[in-house]
Amino acid sequence: MNHTAVTLPNKSVRARIKQDQSWSEKVFLILMYAFILLFSLVCVIPFWIILADSFASEASFLRHGYQLLPNEWSLAAYKYLLHGGQFLTSYRNSLFVTFVGTVLAVVMTSMFAYVLAHPKVKYRHVLSFLTYLAMVLGGGLVGFYIMVTNWLHLKDSLWALIVPYVLNPFYAFILVAFYKSLPYEINEAATIDGAGDIRLFSTIIVPISKPVIATVALFYAIQYWNDWYLSLLFIDNYKLHPLQLMIRQLISNLNVSSYVGGGAAYQVAAPTSAIQLATVCLTIGPIVLLYPFLQKYFVKGITIGAVKG
Repeated sequence: MNHTAVTLPNKSVRARIKQDQSWSEKVFLILMYAFILLFSLVCVIPFWIILADSFASEASFLRHGYQLLPNEWSLAAYKYLLHGGQFLTSYRNSLFVTFVGTVLAVVMTSMFAYVLAHPKVKYRHVLSFLTYLAMVLGGGLVGFYIMVTNWLHLKDSLWALIVPYVLNPFYAFILVAFYKSLPYEINEAATIDGAGDIRLFSTIIVPISKPVIATVALFYAIQYWNDWYLSLLFIDNYKLHPLQLMIRQLISNLNVSSYVGGGAAYQVAAPTSAIQLATVCLTIGPIVLLYPFLQKYFVKGITIGAVKG
């Protein structure tokens, strides 16, 4: 009986192969790190230009344009924005609307979505259809204005900026899809243990759903923070203007004055270009600071989706 001899590579050959693999891995890692560094610079440089040039003098900005480091530094744009206190008032209004609106919207949307997803709710399909119609059709601008001003009496009130966005059908359907992916045996086990619907939802469903709820909360926060349309419709008292409408009015007035005046003297008195960059730096702060607190929930949501898939 013939046996075929299998020759294994000697130690020197195996060491050479291992060394070649290690060199190829090192080259691959170097290329990947270089690509990531280049991509990060492409993303960071525009933000740095906006931040740096917001401290540039108007004369330097008009003379040299956008620069990584301005030739002449100035705080004129920030002094102009903070002068009079309206900017801080509008900032406070936007923070209040964003915080209160996001909390109320997340609570209302998560509970409403749980009703739509619960298999024991009798008219859940009817409610889902009506929610879908509200998302697709809408009520029209005239009916919406009459409802907020005449029926709800929210004219010149910060609640006029909160109530219309409390329940977004699209975000509700995102939560419905997640709730339906949860095994119904969890509900049955909690019911057997004596938990009611409110306790079941608050102590079991909500902790499990933290990743998707955090995602919806971030969407709501961005929506409330960036909205200026509702304040343009319902807020006449400038003391109640949120930050976005205040900036819109400010930039519009600066552009009109600069266009009508047409002189360099006005542009030096009111640094139009630097003010536009300064407003970007001041308004983007809360959203940028909010994301690190929600990042772990995004990562957890991706992990849950990978395991379920």
